[in-house]
Amino acid sequence: MTRLLARLEDFRLLPVFVIVSMAIGILIGNALSISDFTLTPPIDALKSIAAGTFEPTVPALISLGVPLGLFAMMYPAMTNVRVTEVGRAVRSPRQLGVVLVANYLVAPFFMLLLANVFVADPELRTGLILYGLAPCIAMVIIFTYLAKGNVPMALVFVALNSVVQMLLIPVYARLLIGDVSFDVWVVAESVVLYLGLPLVAGVLTRQTVVRRGGEEAMERLKPGLNALSILGLLFTLIVMFALKGDLILQRPQIVLEMAIPMAIFFLVMFAVVYLVGARLRFPYEDAVAVAFNSTGRDFEIAIAIAITAFSPTVALATVVGPLIEVPVMLALVWGAMRLRPRLFGGSEPAGAPVTGGAALSAK
Repeated sequence: MTRLLARLEDFRLLPVFVIVSMAIGILIGNALSISDFTLTPPIDALKSIAAGTFEPTVPALISLGVPLGLFAMMYPAMTNVRVTEVGRAVRSPRQLGVVLVANYLVAPFFMLLLANVFVADPELRTGLILYGLAPCIAMVIIFTYLAKGNVPMALVFVALNSVVQMLLIPVYARLLIGDVSFDVWVVAESVVLYLGLPLVAGVLTRQTVVRRGGEEAMERLKPGLNALSILGLLFTLIVMFALKGDLILQRPQIVLEMAIPMAIFFLVMFAVVYLVGARLRFPYEDAVAVAFNSTGRDFEIAIAIAITAFSPTVALATVVGPLIEVPVMLALVWGAMRLRPRLFGGSEPAGAPVTGGAALSAK
């Protein structure tokens, strides 16, 4: 078991696991023709479970895969959050300023530019613009965690973004797309589901374990928690690619058309903000947290808005987004750790970019 956990945590093998997971997802989606189903939004599926009205159909069960996978990814990272560190992260005005400028003054307009340059279909273009509106409220914590960044700071910025985007998404949607009507409470529900639940579970776990066995007991749990986070990531990839597996094989040109501007967006946004952090003399841990928080997009919100307010083609563009975002962001984790000695001095983290268990533990 120990050897298996070590393999899961080995960053050299992670690209192999990612590619295999993507292939499995595509094969499952193609075999079941999942795109033919009308999928239940994950939040609605969870509500029906709570109300006792859940029907275990294939679409309903598949819809639960994303929140379950994201919880498995997020929960281990949240067990490393200390209240005192969160307090220090709140008092980081320069880092916060970079995140706000990147997310609300740069990112939406940069995605608009890329959509106009690279995407000819007006509905796909609308989907791409929609994808760029909101900063991520969940997975950036995982990428920060994997890159050995400042997880408490990432958590603070994610929480702030979750509030700000509730106010600004309608404004940006009207400005960049036109007359758009959707339920703003979808944002609030997503915050609770994808951020609140794993945070509460992680903090309670840490308090319970440390109270009973001290920090040593928490350290003994980390290999298992790290493995759970990786398994959650791989499971989420399988589900995401399964959702459109048949479409990817039938119409690969759509994925390719969306992949070019999205990959440019993620690479440029991350590189610029990461370099800005280095020039402003942020510690590496802060710079990588700021860069991921400025780069990741809230695909859950984009998909929800597209499904409720636009055509199926627009929704398709937003669903393709995370299929591109997750592999690119994993590459950026590797790149950030690789460039750390050159930009921030010192040596690479132990085992990075070929990381072992230490590289997946929080600071």
